[in-house]
Amino acid sequence: MNEQITGALFKQMVLHGAAAITAQKQAINDLNVFPVPDGDTGTNMSMTIGTAVTELRKTTPATLTQAADLTASALLRGARGNSGVILSLLFRGMSKSLKGLETADAAAFAAAMQQGVSSAYKAVMKPAEGTVLTVSRLAAKRAVEAAAEERDIEKVLEASIREGYETLAQTTDMNPVLKKAGVVDAGGKGYLLILEGMLAEMRGDPMPELQEDSASQDKADFAALSSEDITFTFDTVFIVRKTVDKSLDPLRTYLSSIGDSLVIGEDDGAFKVHVHTDIPGAALTEAQKYGTLELAKIENMRTQAEDLAAGRHVQSTDDLDAVEEALESAAPAQAAGHVVAPPEKKYGFLAVCAGKGLEAVFRDLGADGVVSGGQTMNPSTEAILEGVDAVPAETVFVLPNNSNIIMAAQQCAALTEKQVVVIPTKTVPQGITAMMNVDFDASAAEEITAAMTESLSTVVTAQVTYAARDSDFDGFDIKAGDYLALEEGKLFGTDGSLSTLLERLAASAQEKASSFISLYFGEDVSQEDAEQAGKFFEAACPDAEVAVLSGGQPVYYYIISME
Repeated sequence: MNEQITGALFKQMVLHGAAAITAQKQAINDLNVFPVPDGDTGTNMSMTIGTAVTELRKTTPATLTQAADLTASALLRGARGNSGVILSLLFRGMSKSLKGLETADAAAFAAAMQQGVSSAYKAVMKPAEGTVLTVSRLAAKRAVEAAAEERDIEKVLEASIREGYETLAQTTDMNPVLKKAGVVDAGGKGYLLILEGMLAEMRGDPMPELQEDSASQDKADFAALSSEDITFTFDTVFIVRKTVDKSLDPLRTYLSSIGDSLVIGEDDGAFKVHVHTDIPGAALTEAQKYGTLELAKIENMRTQAEDLAAGRHVQSTDDLDAVEEALESAAPAQAAGHVVAPPEKKYGFLAVCAGKGLEAVFRDLGADGVVSGGQTMNPSTEAILEGVDAVPAETVFVLPNNSNIIMAAQQCAALTEKQVVVIPTKTVPQGITAMMNVDFDASAAEEITAAMTESLSTVVTAQVTYAARDSDFDGFDIKAGDYLALEEGKLFGTDGSLSTLLERLAASAQEKASSFISLYFGEDVSQEDAEQAGKFFEAACPDAEVAVLSGGQPVYYYIISME
């Protein structure tokens, strides 16, 4: 029987909840209605709560208030996608309800769950039934009812979860889109998995074992080392964004001459280096001959091994925040931990997109900054906030360019002194059209907001991608690997032939009497194939102006704008 939740227990409950959803994130991803590759719910929720895990592991909260506040703050900044934002809001409301409490009994914790639901509902403009909101609301309602009769928090949470799963089973019939696909709501399932993990921690059940990801594999296993085993002192990891096109073989040869355990990972735009060396500065200097240093991590393996042998805390770069706080306690620090550009003008613009070609388009249209992200890689609220704060303007207009990023962008308004205006662009073509309708000399932000928002209805977006999994949706028998076309976010067609889909989209453009058609081709499409695609639209719409441009985006072979 457990009648109180302490700060220490709440911390472990969150860690266990995070492990539970991470272990099942792919199963949640598979509940997604469309079979397109995207920033899936399981991944977004797992990454969002993972930010709280990182922060909680650095501290030992003395009170429940401290643990809940730290969790809510981390989730807010790390929120990814709509599901991640709603999850952060559920915990934010919970932290508000637990404010000032050292511990919480069943009634207080149930009330906190209900406050979390209220916070989430307030943030969603048009709450839909059959979603995580419905599941969380009825689960919290049952928790309050159970707490009125039961002091054991485990039993209260158990009753809440049971009600949640009964509601989850009904989401298929509550939501027409889910009913077509024959699945339950992914966000609701993810939230219940987290609650189950929290309950499992209270019961003393073991935490799910997770495979180490690539990020954690970069770290040296200091427990397996003694100082005699260490040939070179510094474990050095860094990332360089390429600015020149030349082979990395000379760099590989040089780094091998000054260290060992060398691994270099490379793609078209950047490379990552892991090396053990006594002269990390020399390694960084040599690497900068190939591009711009973006990130570096240097740790002294000898002192870490000595600390481990002596039973002391092994310091790593994870401790930098605490060290910095101790060193700079007398100086005011930026709340977000990054530089805020002073305003040099009234208005600035920030766009979210993926692909060098699309980034160049936004910058040419006047965007001050671009946050890398989109489908399959929804940026966190913190990443968008850093972009906002880097824009040297009093008011920053944000173009999310993806429906799953809008809510994360909206959370930035409460985290910066800058005025943030989120234009609800759901696609890249909408974002481009919005930028083309900016009056940079406007006297009021409201004028710019109105013009950009009104322009969104003038453009139709089509996207061509591939099926990530087998699916039977809305009359389409879809097989993994098939080409998929979406128009205005709805499934337009599927085929084994890309040309067939493009010809059908061109016919659709003709039916709409489109005057301006732009095809942004992705990183996996050749210039020759893209020009052939453009010819389909030129033939179908002889009076239209057709442009074929390199977008360089992942996931989508083509993003098509029709105006």
